[in-house]
Amino acid sequence: MKGPLRGLAAVLVFATALVSAQQPVPPPPEQPQSGSFRFKSGVELINVTVTVTDASGRFVPNLRQDDFVVYEDDARQNVTHFSADRVPVSLGILLDTSQSMQGEKFEAARAAIDRFLSDLTSQDDEFFLMQFSSTPNLLQGWTDDRRLVSRALAGALPRGGTAMYDAIADALPMMKRARNRKQAIVILSDGNDMTSDTPLSAVHQIIRQSEALVYAVGIDCSGVATPRRPFMELQQRQPRPQPFPMPPGRRPWPPAPPVYPPSRSFNRCSDPVDVRALRDLTDDSGGRTELVRDPRDLNPATTSIADELSRQYYLGYPALGKKDGRWHEIRVELRDGSHGYRIRARRGYVAS
Repeated sequence: MKGPLRGLAAVLVFATALVSAQQPVPPPPEQPQSGSFRFKSGVELINVTVTVTDASGRFVPNLRQDDFVVYEDDARQNVTHFSADRVPVSLGILLDTSQSMQGEKFEAARAAIDRFLSDLTSQDDEFFLMQFSSTPNLLQGWTDDRRLVSRALAGALPRGGTAMYDAIADALPMMKRARNRKQAIVILSDGNDMTSDTPLSAVHQIIRQSEALVYAVGIDCSGVATPRRPFMELQQRQPRPQPFPMPPGRRPWPPAPPVYPPSRSFNRCSDPVDVRALRDLTDDSGGRTELVRDPRDLNPATTSIADELSRQYYLGYPALGKKDGRWHEIRVELRDGSHGYRIRARRGYVAS
């Protein structure tokens, strides 16, 4: 080969090598992490958060995947994902700032929320704060800075009526912008909904379409003030039939609880807490309702919820591919019997 041609060939080889070197190299395929639990969307994996407590209400630790049996519409499911580790939570706090919360109740509620934020110690947790009186109002959007939430909380003042259903309807869509897959809302209220445009049945449907746990702390001004104690957890009930697809076999409502003379410890009780409505909002999600009769018991009640959010089991099983818009019932049991344990988990989901 002549000298000029040999030089040209060398240049072409060098240029070809240079272009090849600049081509992006595809990354190696990710290897699955054995034993790890990864949340996925409901169309791929049905996620179930499970709380197991003993007869004294204490969390039961050290359970394994094989200890749980999960049914969907009475058909046993293959649990493929499990974890007992603490995972970050995205939490919405809904505070009743209606007129009836004035005084000791409101100060106790603000102190309980501040304590609640400190009890959730993971730096990956995030929060938003919403107040509701005659209308809901977002005081602080998603943040992991607890000081911002406390600062927004300090500016809240009680006035007006109670639009709790509207607040929940506004709060749950915010979970779509949450960064953590585990999500929950906590409602603190002392009264019955008075001014919402959203009916209870619609709120119930919104909750069923969400994976968020719903907790409520109700301050009951209609009963006799009880001695201070950690909390009084309400027994779950079977929800009443709703005007949208429901699983068969629902039991009717239980008898109404007895009404006692009002306590001197509270403001005038013209709007007692609607305990049944709170249960209706929390039970299907796997959360629960706490009832306190003294504002000083707000702190231990919210502390117990924070503790529960930090110590739960996570189960996942493949979705059946149904998108029929209907309610599909979930039931979680322990393989070797309950041992007197109480199991609380979401009762189903709407396949939309």
